[in-house]
Amino acid sequence: MRIEQLTFTRFIAALLIVVFHFASGRFGFASEYTQFLFKQANVGVSYFFILSGFVMIIAYHKKSKINFKEYMVNRFARIYPVYLIATLLLLLLLVISNQIDYLNFFLNLTMIQAWIPDKALVFNIAAWSLSVELFFYLIFPLLFNKFYSKFNFKKLSIIIILFWLISQCVFHFFIAQKEFTYLLYSSKDIMYHPLFHLNGFVIGNLAGLYFVKRSERTKNYDFYIIGLVLLVLLALKFPIGLNFHNGLLAVFFIPIIVLLSLNTGYLTKLFNYKVFIFLGEISYGLYILQFIVWQYISDYRLEKYFGLNKAEDFLFCFFLRLFILIAISVISYIYIEKPARKKIKKICNK
Repeated sequence: MRIEQLTFTRFIAALLIVVFHFASGRFGFASEYTQFLFKQANVGVSYFFILSGFVMIIAYHKKSKINFKEYMVNRFARIYPVYLIATLLLLLLLVISNQIDYLNFFLNLTMIQAWIPDKALVFNIAAWSLSVELFFYLIFPLLFNKFYSKFNFKKLSIIIILFWLISQCVFHFFIAQKEFTYLLYSSKDIMYHPLFHLNGFVIGNLAGLYFVKRSERTKNYDFYIIGLVLLVLLALKFPIGLNFHNGLLAVFFIPIIVLLSLNTGYLTKLFNYKVFIFLGEISYGLYILQFIVWQYISDYRLEKYFGLNKAEDFLFCFFLRLFILIAISVISYIYIEKPARKKIKKICNK
C-alpha cells in the first residue's frame, strides 16, 4: 500500500535541508521574513523519521509477522547502494587531497557513526541520519512482532505517547547542560544519538496504526493541512526556548501526515501528479549526495575554472550546484537505486 501524496513531502523536506546546510543566512535566504525557516530547516530530518515510522506500518500492517531476513534485504536494498556510492565518492576525493581519516570512513561505511561520541557528523555529514534509520530498521520487526500485533491500540497509544513525552523531557534536560558529558557523550552527541530520535519513529508507527483503523474517513482536509503547516511555521518563528530537532514537532507533523493521507482535496491531487511523485522518489539521492556535490563543486573550483566568486556569485553558485544535485539524483534513482534494489532482492531471494 502506497500513499503517493506523501512522497512529494519528502522532496520538500530534503530541499529545505539542502538550503539549511548550504544557504541559510546567506544572500537570497536571509530575509527577516523567511530566515527563521531556513535556519531551522533541519527539522526536516525529524519529519523523515516520523514519516518513516508511519510508512513502515502502512507497508507491513497486513502481515501477522515480519520475516526478519526478507525484511532486512528489502531495507538494505532500499538505502545502501546509493549510500555506498556516496561514501566511496567522498573517499576518492579525500584520498586525492590527502585528507582521509580511515576510522571516519569505516564508521560511515558500517553506518554506526551516530553511536560513537563526537563522530556523528564526520565524513559524509548527512549520513548520520541513515545511521539512525538503520537502528529503526533493526528494531522495527521486534516492535511489530512483539507489541504492535499483540497489544490493543489504546494501550499502545498510552505507552508510545508517554515514551515520546519522557524522551522530549530528557532530551531538553541534557541539551540544556552545555558542558554536559556522560559516558563520553556530550550534549552535542545527544542531538544525533539514535536513542533520542526513537520517539519520532515510534510515534510515527502509532500514527500509522491509527491511519489503518481510520483509512475509510477520507474527505477534503486541505484547510486543516494548510492550517497545521502555518502552525509549524509559527512554532519555528517563536520557538520559546524549545528545540525541535528530536521529534517535538510530531504534534504537528503527525496530523499533517495522517490528514494528507486521508485527504481527497486539491493538495492530494496536486501532489499525485507524476512529476511531484518522481521528485519525491529522488529525494533520498538529493539528501545523501548533497555534501558530495558541494565537495566536488567547491568554491575553489568554481572560482578557478569559471571565475565565480563565492560571495558575489553566491546565489548563482548555489542554484547551479542544486541543479546538478537534482540531475545526479535523477540519474542515481534511475540507474543505481532501482536496478540495485531489484538485483539485491533477486540474489538474496534465490
